[in-house]
Amino acid sequence: MINLQGVYKNYGGNVVALDNIHLQIEAGEFVSVVGQSGTGKTTLVKLIIAEEKPTEGQIEVGGWDICNIHQHQVPFLRRQIGVVFQDFKLLPKKTVYENVAFGLLVSGASRQRIKEVVPKLLDIVGLKDKMHRYPHQMSGGEQQRVVIARSLIHRPKILVADEPTGNLDSINTQEVIEILKKINEFGTTILLVTHNREVVNQLKKRVITLQGGRIVGDEKEGKYRL
Repeated sequence: MINLQGVYKNYGGNVVALDNIHLQIEAGEFVSVVGQSGTGKTTLVKLIIAEEKPTEGQIEVGGWDICNIHQHQVPFLRRQIGVVFQDFKLLPKKTVYENVAFGLLVSGASRQRIKEVVPKLLDIVGLKDKMHRYPHQMSGGEQQRVVIARSLIHRPKILVADEPTGNLDSINTQEVIEILKKINEFGTTILLVTHNREVVNQLKKRVITLQGGRIVGDEKEGKYRL
């Protein structure tokens, strides 16, 4: 599903963000990527979603060759990869329903399909009864759940969550993690990038630890050890 072989990423001079990364993630896995700030976690995400290309090495995601992908193909790749970031990036003048529907709308989906899909996704994240509210009328945890629903709009095979609970309190953090676990149970591969020790240790899932741009740990049922 996700395969990186001998991946390096340099940002000019001696700034090495990733150093000889070898990583394979199978379909259906739930994997946490941990490490302190500046260890290469966000760079790894950018490479996987083809926002950037590696300096050296090979990356394959869901059958796509990320190193040789053409720019016009990137939107099609990203329909297979849902992405959730720490900052919500919701459209403030659109309702919850309209925010989730937006991805289908711009891809040319029919109104009937949008009416069928959006309520189901909002039901998964527990917000079906709030679909007509605006982002400013919702808590941070609720906004993040809207983002998760939006990320699922094209039924992605992979969901990449980069610090999705970074701005949330412990209760909302737990709600978001439970939703990610539910999505994983549907068969979606989850890549969770986080610095939250409690979240990682309670998941008891595979943990990949980055330090200095290198993988220094890869445990099947690991803990946050740094």
